[in-house]
Amino acid sequence: MVKRPLDIVVLSDIHLGTVGCHALELLQYLNSIDPKILILNGDFVDVWNFRKYYWPESHMMVLKTMLTMMTNGTDIYYLTGNHDEVLRKVSSLQLGPLFIRDKLILELNGEKVWIFHGDIFDITMKHSKWVAKIGGKGYDLLILLNRAINKITERMGRGKLSLSKKIKDGVKKAVRFIEDFETTAIELAIDQGYDYVICGHIHQPKIRGFENEKGSVIYMNSGDWVENLTSLEYDGQQWDMYKFREEDFIQNERIEKLIRSHRRNSEVYIK
Repeated sequence: MVKRPLDIVVLSDIHLGTVGCHALELLQYLNSIDPKILILNGDFVDVWNFRKYYWPESHMMVLKTMLTMMTNGTDIYYLTGNHDEVLRKVSSLQLGPLFIRDKLILELNGEKVWIFHGDIFDITMKHSKWVAKIGGKGYDLLILLNRAINKITERMGRGKLSLSKKIKDGVKKAVRFIEDFETTAIELAIDQGYDYVICGHIHQPKIRGFENEKGSVIYMNSGDWVENLTSLEYDGQQWDMYKFREEDFIQNERIEKLIRSHRRNSEVYIK
C-alpha cells in the first residue's frame, strides 16, 4: 500500500491497554499514512484501567509502529489527558522526536491552532475523580457487552450498533455536557485569538465553525479509537475528518493473523 503523505495527523482517546481499544484498525491506519507530525491528544495509554494481564500483541505493535514512524522522520507530540495524567509530571520532556506536552500551539499558514485534550473543562474530573474512574470501568464493561451483541447481530445480518453512543445520545445530561464542552472550548479560543481549537476527551468527532461578536473560530474534535475510529488530517492547506473503513484496506500478513486470532478469541468468549 502506498502511504498517504500528510503534514499533521491528530489522534485522541486511543485507550491502549483496554478491551475497548481498536488497535488492529489503528495499525492498518498508521501503516497507510506518512505524517510529518503525529499528535496524540490525550488518553493514548489508559493508565486508569491498565491491567498487567491485558496487553495484546496488537497494542505492542501500535507502539512499535510509532517508534518506526519516529525513526523515519515523524515528530510525535504526546499531549496528556485525564487517563494518562501521570505524564503531566514530565510534560516538558523531549526524547528526540518525541515531545510530551499538556497543550500545543501551532501556526499554520498564518493561522493559530490551539490543541489540548479537554478534560480541564470536566467538573467531574476536577472534584470527583473517583466517580469518573468508576464510570470508566463501567464503560469498559459496556464495550465488552457491545462486542458480544455485535457478534450476534452480524450473524443475523443486522450489522453493528453502538450501545454507548445510543445511551449518550439518549441521555439529556450527556448531550448537554457535550454542548457545554464545545461551547466552552469555542468561547475560550475566540477570547484568546485562536483561529482553530482542537480537543479530544468527549469521543465526539466534529468540525464546526462558530462566530460571535468577539470573533470566529473553527472547533474540531478528533474523536476516538473506541467507538468512532476517527482522526483529523491536515494536508498543508485544510483540515479533514478521517473515518476508518475496513474495506479501504488490504491487510498485511501479520495484521491478518492478529485479526483472525482476535476473532477466534472473541468467539470463545461469547460461547
